Amino acid sequence: MSKSTGRRYSVFRFLAPTLLLIHLGIRLVFPNPSIFADLVIYNAIALICALTVLNAPRFNDNWARVPIFIALIFWTIGSSISSWNSLISFELPSQITDFTYASFYPFLLFGIVRALTSKQKIISLELFDTSIIALGSTSIISGLLLKPAMLHFHGSSFSVFLAIFYPIADVVLVAITISLALLQRLNLRVLLLLAAITIFATSDLYFLYASNRNTYSFGSLTDDGWLIALILLSQALWYQGGEVELNEKINNYAVAITLTLSSAIIALTALKPHYLPNFVLIPAFTTLVMGFVRMALAIKDAKQVNTERELARTDELTGLPNRRRFLSELELLTRREGTLLILDLNGFKQINDKYGHEIGDQLLKQVAVRFSRALSPEVLLARLGGDEFGAIVYGPSLLGREAILAIRSTLSYPFSLSVGEVSVGVAIGAAENNESVRSKEDLLRAADSAMYQAKRSQPGLVERGK
Repeated sequence: MSKSTGRRYSVFRFLAPTLLLIHLGIRLVFPNPSIFADLVIYNAIALICALTVLNAPRFNDNWARVPIFIALIFWTIGSSISSWNSLISFELPSQITDFTYASFYPFLLFGIVRALTSKQKIISLELFDTSIIALGSTSIISGLLLKPAMLHFHGSSFSVFLAIFYPIADVVLVAITISLALLQRLNLRVLLLLAAITIFATSDLYFLYASNRNTYSFGSLTDDGWLIALILLSQALWYQGGEVELNEKINNYAVAITLTLSSAIIALTALKPHYLPNFVLIPAFTTLVMGFVRMALAIKDAKQVNTERELARTDELTGLPNRRRFLSELELLTRREGTLLILDLNGFKQINDKYGHEIGDQLLKQVAVRFSRALSPEVLLARLGGDEFGAIVYGPSLLGREAILAIRSTLSYPFSLSVGEVSVGVAIGAAENNESVRSKEDLLRAADSAMYQAKRSQPGLVERGK
């Protein structure tokens, strides 16, 4: 970021607090609600907070900035419609306000989690886990509390549901923010986020309390509590924090519990069809569907990880295990009876130099096929690099000798390549794992030494390490 761009964003960052002071001043001088103060300036502050988050420094994780930005945009839309309906006779659909306010929470929850955890690469499972926990836990608690709440609150079941949903969502936000904050050292980002979520939840709870007692007054000073919270939230992303890793086991347990309880709500509704309103089933069903999608993604990711691990341990040209896999297996040989074989092709370099690497690759592939077919499945055959191969033969020395004879016999007739027939030989160095060998380095040293001596000998075989 250039100095001029950073300076412009710094000025932009302090615009929301400045407008908040102006807004508070107007309310003190003119206490009655007005379109200019409570529709224009009030919601302009929320919009500027969203833009402040979007333009936060690039050391932030994009998966923290963007969800929080979207959450603030949803809140701004809901607040603007609510302010419009309170000040202007031509009312807009209140369902939009309910939708945007409800949508605010999952995006903010995910953004807060990302803002307080390590900036690791985002994975699809993390998105689903956060969504399942947020949606499922809120719907579960709302479903469990809805029936008793309807005995104490007036209005439709959906309005009662929303009255329960908001404080539960606030409690979930506060609990998750505090739990993540306790896992790291306190810093300015953590403190600002804690203050923002706490003030927002307090403002929400006061609003619900006052509305239930019919003492809430639109345009009062208490409404600015939400703006203070949004400003603190937007400022938090301008400071670096000490990120922590999410505990994958705890995350998985939370998802499993959420899915189980969502299934219980659906089962309860099946047993008592009219116990809960139908709309309560929507988030429960959605949670289960997301759970199945998560399972499919988990299986896909597991297969991809296994494939990547296999590729990391496999020679790309021949398909044999590579040197990394071979050395890993060699550690096992040091604890068992067996023979290590190091194989080096005789005459390969001349063919490769004469006909080129493409022909050399053809030859290596055919050599790998012949060696593989000659050895038993219990033998680990690997390509160590170039024209060098390795084999680990478990069992008594007799099996090692049989493997040597089998390998040499595979080269007794020529290979048919695109340039014609060619022949190669093989120098084999063998090292048996016995009491004189203490480590895999000793085995490799003995087999390598034997192989180099085999290069200079006519039979092409020298055994060591007996």
